Amino acid sequence: MLYRVPRPPFGGPSFISQPGPSFRPPIGPIARPDRRPDGGSDSSLPPGRPPTFIPEQSPSLAAVDPGAIKRCRYKFTYLWLRDGQQFWAYLIFVGPRSVSGYRWIGFRWVYFGIDLRNISSFICY
Repeated sequence: MLYRVPRPPFGGPSFISQPGPSFRPPIGPIARPDRRPDGGSDSSLPPGRPPTFIPEQSPSLAAVDPGAIKRCRYKFTYLWLRDGQQFWAYLIFVGPRSVSGYRWIGFRWVYFGIDLRNISSFICY
């Protein structure tokens, strides 16, 4: 649909092409962020509070392999960081250099992300 607009002061076309009121975006499959890749239909939010115990730390790793920590997606995971921090997490994404998910701060979950190089060791349940 073409609409007439005032002629620009320095020349140029006196019309522009814009979608009219009947414009509708194409219909197709929509990504569902509340669906897990393993087919689960529940939200990617943690299913509840993390375990109440603190696991025993395994020896520190030289580097955390994304393939090793990938099995911890959608599970309660205890992380020990190189700076001394440690906490329960619920990972929902594992990439080649980072992970993200939810971190337990004692009374609720908060979203976080961290570089794999900052993780000293981990264990998941």
